[in-house]
Amino acid sequence: MSDLRSDVDGTLLVPVANPETADRQLDTALDIATDRSYRILLVYIVEVPSQLSLQDGRRYLLEDEDEQMLADATARVEAAGVPVDKRIRMARGISTGIIGAAEKYDVDAILMGWRGRPPRQDVILGNYIDRVLRDAECDVLVKRIQRPRPDPVDTVLVPVAGGPHEGLAIETAASIARRNDAAVTLLHVRESVDPERTRDEAKSLLAETAADFDDVQPVERKLVENDNVEATITDWTSEHDVTVLGVSRGGLVQRALLGTTSEAVGRHAANTVVLAKRHDPVPSRLRRLFS
Repeated sequence: MSDLRSDVDGTLLVPVANPETADRQLDTALDIATDRSYRILLVYIVEVPSQLSLQDGRRYLLEDEDEQMLADATARVEAAGVPVDKRIRMARGISTGIIGAAEKYDVDAILMGWRGRPPRQDVILGNYIDRVLRDAECDVLVKRIQRPRPDPVDTVLVPVAGGPHEGLAIETAASIARRNDAAVTLLHVRESVDPERTRDEAKSLLAETAADFDDVQPVERKLVENDNVEATITDWTSEHDVTVLGVSRGGLVQRALLGTTSEAVGRHAANTVVLAKRHDPVPSRLRRLFS
């Protein structure tokens, strides 16, 4: 185990690329790290083309401004009283550098920033984000950082559907709520045509989820009936400072899943959004063989 984790309960990897996005990532990173007694590992990836050796990448591609940005981010974490380390890594690609850092330092989670740009062919959130979501062997959080997050956060929205990644969304939302003394709204949108759950089952799901929010008050439970799940959740985001949701069943990074609830809400929400993907150590193809 890396010595980065010797005196803390876990490590949160935050890849940073520029001062503006780093500041917006750190708002949420500090909430999580403080609440869970995590260390923050700040990493700046230098993408080195094949024409250069990795060693030459540091010599020719690393700018003083990049090192200063990393130093400033480190100072902000230190000022918040959170243990922090910083690393500069040379890699052939951004995703390769992030995944390599996660493996080398045995991190518990990665928090990436996403600008929310429109999707391109065969790309959902972005080339490197898609790959990290797919391949990283740890939990992954993706925060849309188009605009600054309110300080403090007053309200957190958590859409609830019972998906496999919802536990990480709940943990993240609870950390944000506790650190900001924010209220939480749990929202379940039940389709009227062929609903997945009865009304009683939906109410039970909301009640079970509310029980997971230790030391958070108030926690409201809302059951809404509407056949357009994505649009309904997106409308509710306008009434909350932050929305945290697990990626939809089956994942986020398969092309066939464009238009799933998590991707649609993440792209169109009115305010800050954090998408959560829990690491599953059993590949889906193996899970199908033994199910």
